[in-house]
Parts: sequence; C-alpha cells; structure tokens
Amino acid sequence: MPHDHNDNGNDHNDNGNDHNDNDHKHDDRHAHSHTHMDFAEMLPLLEQEAELFTPVYAQAAAWLRDLHPEPELIVDAGSGPGVISCLLADTFPQARVVAVDGAEPLLERARARAARLGITDRFSTLEAELADGLGDLEYPVDLLWASRSLHHVGDQRGALAGFADRLAPGGTLALLEGGLPSRYLPRDIGIGRPGLQSRLDAVQEEWFARMRAELPGAVEETEDWPALLTAAGLRHSVTRSFLLDLPAPVSEEARAFVATVLGHRREGLADGLDADDLATLDRLLDPDDKESVYQRPDVFVLVAQTVYVGVKA
Repeated sequence: MPHDHNDNGNDHNDNGNDHNDNDHKHDDRHAHSHTHMDFAEMLPLLEQEAELFTPVYAQAAAWLRDLHPEPELIVDAGSGPGVISCLLADTFPQARVVAVDGAEPLLERARARAARLGITDRFSTLEAELADGLGDLEYPVDLLWASRSLHHVGDQRGALAGFADRLAPGGTLALLEGGLPSRYLPRDIGIGRPGLQSRLDAVQEEWFARMRAELPGAVEETEDWPALLTAAGLRHSVTRSFLLDLPAPVSEEARAFVATVLGHRREGLADGLDADDLATLDRLLDPDDKESVYQRPDVFVLVAQTVYVGVKA
C-alpha cells in the first residue's frame, strides 16, 4: 500500500511508499469524493511524489542509520513502487530489504527499480495487506519502516501490535505519520479569495474522516503516536520532523508535481468547494493562463513530515 494522512490539520499524502486496497494512505494527489483508491492506477503519481520528496526520506534514513546502524533485515511496510525501499537499501548496504504492499503492480515496479540499481541480490517483495500483520514474512525484522500507510488500516492499534510482534529484540519501528499541511502557493495569489489551500485542507480533512470511518474494522483512535507505540509494547525513543523546502522558483519537476496535486484536489474535492474556488483552481491548472502554476513565479514546495520511533525490548 502507499504512504500519508492524519487528522488535526496534518497533511495526508502518499509518498510512493505504501499501497493496499484496505490499508492505503491518501495523499494530496489522491483525494477523491469517494473513499476507495486504486493505488496501482496511480503508480506514476506515486513515483512522482516519492522521487521529488527523496531529500526528506534520505534525511530520515540517515538519521535512522545513526539510531540503528547495522540492521540485517529491513521491511518497508506499504512500499508502493519501492522508491523508499531502494533508498533504504542504499542507506544500509549490508541489509536485506523486503518491500511489502497489497498491490502487485506496485511491487513489480519496485522489483524493476531494484534491478536497475543492481540490488536484487538483497531485495525482495511480499504481497500482503498491513491489516494482516505483514502476511507470510518469515524472519524477525530489525528495522520496520511504515510511511503514511498505517492510517489506511481500520484498526491502527492492532496493526501496530502486529508490527511490534514482527520486530526482533532491539528492533526499531519507524512510523512516518503526521507533520504539517503541505504548502505550494502564497496565502494571497492575486486571483480568487485568499487562503485557497487552507480551504482545500479543510475539505480534505472531511474526506479523510470518511475514508477512515469506512475502512474494514475501523476503530476511532486518538492520534497520539508515542502513546500508541507504547501500547504496542514498544519503547518510544524519539520523534523528529524533516523538512522539504523547495523555494520559488521551483524546478519543472516540482512544478509538475504541484499541478498534479491541485488537479487531483480539483477533481476529487469538487463537491465540497464553492464556485469561486473551483474557478481559481481551473485558472491555476490552465497551462495557457499566466496565473497558472505552470507559469507563475511564486510556486514553491514546503513539506514537514514527522517520524516516530519505537524500540522493542
């Protein structure tokens, strides 16, 4: 399954790192008026985000290497197309890496990426739903990475307990959930009413609440991740946030990503937006409009993501 969401005003995104029908994250780009997402269908978009966000994941991986320098087995729970799985393999060259996801087309792409990078001798995939406790994984895990995938499991507390059971003694669970809403434009962009992104966030939060409520076995849970790690039998050791700061003017890749995000929000959240905001989005997405994200000079990407670490005694 892919990776990203949470309540309390935090961003809900997939980062190219986790996908399953019943335990998928949602991402700025994946907002829809319905709550089911076909992550395999969104594969190009997942890769687009994960590759753009690679500096954030590289920072997090280097930090985890300092915390747990020599893991033998790493699992990427909700790996999606394997961008982060392969980054973890690069960061920990002595480790075996298993990419776990519920969508085989995404795992196929992960295997192809590993082949291009020459790491197939220590890279494998496993098709499994996170709600099922990582399926047929045979060995205890030294480092388990779960990026914005847990919130796509109905019983998050139960899933965390399943993750903890899979860890070797002294093993580390790194849970990326939360952070802050991503920002791509100034509050006042000169067209429409100021505060467009804040209003988009509010509508998306309502979508996210519906998505959570409709998951199989959904359980309401306060998103106190350190407390949930402790409840799963782990020692919450540290929390750290990582920043992706791509100031204006951005690269063409970043500009394309922003257009993708806004396009999916325009499509998926239309029922919750007023006519003025829809008209503003249409202008922002029109390549021929000088006010569009394709042409305006003030487009940026600012993202903060938070990782919670638990250690098994």
